[in-house]
Amino acid sequence: MEHALSSLTVWESFYVIVGSSAAALTGLQFVVIVLAAETNTLRIPTTSAFATPTVVHFCAALLISAIMSAPWQGLSSVGFLMGACGVAGLGYVVMVVRQLRRQTDYVPVLEDWIWHCALPFVSYAALLSAPIVLQRHPRASLFMIGATALLLLFVGIHNAWDSVTYIAIQRSGKDYKTARGDQ
Repeated sequence: MEHALSSLTVWESFYVIVGSSAAALTGLQFVVIVLAAETNTLRIPTTSAFATPTVVHFCAALLISAIMSAPWQGLSSVGFLMGACGVAGLGYVVMVVRQLRRQTDYVPVLEDWIWHCALPFVSYAALLSAPIVLQRHPRASLFMIGATALLLLFVGIHNAWDSVTYIAIQRSGKDYKTARGDQ
């Protein structure tokens, strides 16, 4: 048990980097939303389906980083919180899928389903399963949690980039799917 708790401190630098990046990128996503509003490409259903989940995934990476950096007395608290984050994240992904299907401003392509639904689902499912592994195999579980935080960060980066690209292309008057080569 003591060894497992000391393993958390080894990860501190990793979570400082991931958490700081997630916080900074959350701020940049706010800039993306302002750009969308200024170019009249901002619509509430589309924002709920595409932009808001990006902020949520960045915030999830920040939350994971904060939880994993806290001075815990035992692993059970860490496991409980990671499991709770996993459940909340999976529930949120279900809501995102419903939003993607409901909004009519943009028809999602395969890449959108992968980056906005499948990869976040995998991330939060891994986060949910990490506590199950944590007590018996803490090292493997800590890598799983770290990979989850990093994947959520990369998902957010990709989705923010996709949003900015969409706004820039829409602003230029071109068709977004044609410009990025979708069929």
